[in-house]
Amino acid sequence: MVILHGLFGTLDNWQTIARKLGETCRVTTFDLRNHGRSPHSDDFNISLMATDVYHMLQMLHIGSAVMIGHSMGAKVVMHFALAYPAVTDGLIVMDMAPKTYARGHDDIFAALEQVDLLAENRKEVESQLSMSITEESTIQFLMKNLSRNEGGDGFHWKMNLAVLKEQYDEITKAITSDFPYEGPVLFLRGSSSKYVLDDDLSGIKKLFPYAVLQTISDAGHWLHADQPLATYDAVKIFLEEI
Repeated sequence: MVILHGLFGTLDNWQTIARKLGETCRVTTFDLRNHGRSPHSDDFNISLMATDVYHMLQMLHIGSAVMIGHSMGAKVVMHFALAYPAVTDGLIVMDMAPKTYARGHDDIFAALEQVDLLAENRKEVESQLSMSITEESTIQFLMKNLSRNEGGDGFHWKMNLAVLKEQYDEITKAITSDFPYEGPVLFLRGSSSKYVLDDDLSGIKKLFPYAVLQTISDAGHWLHADQPLATYDAVKIFLEEI
């Protein structure tokens, strides 16, 4: 199984669920390009990230895998399954549809850019973020990208912030293909999230004819953080049935 994070995320976001799934199967998580500890690049789009995943599978000698992706990572795994169906054993798409989305993170980019990275400690950075962002969970999520500079003088963002902002529209585009992926697919969405609507199901079925849509109660867009046990159970049941 391969698990991919969303925008501004890292592989660390999935540690809890990955450990539990790792009790019964081999689980691989990794940072997508321009995120976490992966290399930075001026080139950034969904197709390139799907190709990165394919090369990673080859390097690790993984013949095929079930792919799980959240948000941006969900678009990557959708593209991956359509581009490389022979090495995709199944697909779990978390709170994302294959449609085009409007820009939705400009406030986050602005907040990150306004941080004085010469702050003396992490608390100062948190305080600066809280001036623009009210949700404590979002602040803590973003803080996982903060890393102290070598020598201890100031901080830097692990992600390639400039390129993520510049190329942001690349990850909002619709996923398209002339040929559907005909393997098993589970679309999971949060009950209080608006990312996947009932009306999106027809578009989903055109690309993924065997897709099933399931809603996780009392969860938003980050359903694996809001309801980790319910999300794990849904994934486990899907794996048992394919």
